[in-house]
Amino acid sequence: MPRIATIESALYRIPLPVTLSDSTHGDMSAFELITCRVRDADGAEGVGYTYTVGRNGGAVADILKREIPPLVAGREADDTESLWHHVWWGLHYGGRGGPTVLALSALDIALWDLKARRAKLPLYQLLGGFDARVPCYAGGIDLDLSVEALLAQTDGNLAKGFRAIKMKVGRPDLKSDVARVAAMRKHLGDGFPLMADANMKWTVEEAMRAARAFVPYDLTWLEEPTIPDDVAGHARIMQAGGVPVAAGENLRSLWEFKNYITAGAVSYPEPDVTNCGGVSVFMKIARLAEAFNLPVTSHGAHDITVHLLAACPNRSYLEAHGFGLDTYIEHPLVLEDGKALAPARPGHGISFDWKGLAKLAA
Repeated sequence: MPRIATIESALYRIPLPVTLSDSTHGDMSAFELITCRVRDADGAEGVGYTYTVGRNGGAVADILKREIPPLVAGREADDTESLWHHVWWGLHYGGRGGPTVLALSALDIALWDLKARRAKLPLYQLLGGFDARVPCYAGGIDLDLSVEALLAQTDGNLAKGFRAIKMKVGRPDLKSDVARVAAMRKHLGDGFPLMADANMKWTVEEAMRAARAFVPYDLTWLEEPTIPDDVAGHARIMQAGGVPVAAGENLRSLWEFKNYITAGAVSYPEPDVTNCGGVSVFMKIARLAEAFNLPVTSHGAHDITVHLLAACPNRSYLEAHGFGLDTYIEHPLVLEDGKALAPARPGHGISFDWKGLAKLAA
């Protein structure tokens, strides 16, 4: 089997065309892209990445540059499970989450890309394969938009081929949130898949009140209604709110998802492959959800995650993220009849414009 020869990492700061905002993260004028390129002794390469919404990217990049290469140099590149555990435990005392697990996620994605490329298979087929056509929704970062601008953005997403939409909630007054959800429901019509994302804004009591107010508008789910640390609170919201709950983009391990699922605290587990531990962990979370008869969704990194959900019989919706990465990849996500198509190219199929990105190196 091929051994790991080199690891190359880089940090880029990619400006957004418009400043985005939600209920907790503040204004986002750029996002940070942290890449990881793993080459084996035969010269084959796999690429992974992670990202932030504007801060801490330097810490992630530093871990990929300083800490991870000595742990994996010379080891078998195909041994993804062994490598994951070796790095997890090697960095555990100062890690176990935060920038460390984002760095590990980027490495793990690169290793799976390399493995699939060597096998000459698209990643979703290497992972077992289920259906290359994955239902997909447009995730708007639109909390501060007027209702008119919100509906215009929605029309733009419908024109792109999306057949499911997520909007932001968590404004200072619940009445305003309800009015916006009502306007979206009227605009989209009955039965159209509509999700709402609060980005951890509320207390548990506030979230239950909001969920009950949203019941008439038939939300597919209410996302991150309160802080991710409060598992019992999510369970209370599930029981009393009357709306399905999606959560998980801020969880950083398989075990955190286990705690949510066994507590009855989530309807739609929502891992992000770039921060939950990579492909290795995302697939374990999906299988865990399947064992509990739960549908799995995703957060961010749709170009990679389309492969993962294409390998899951219990997949629900792929999130198409709101960041401008499409400008710097050769083959952006393809939509057809509201479904994202997992590419048939070997690996995850992402080819970065490295020269274009070099101008944005941080």
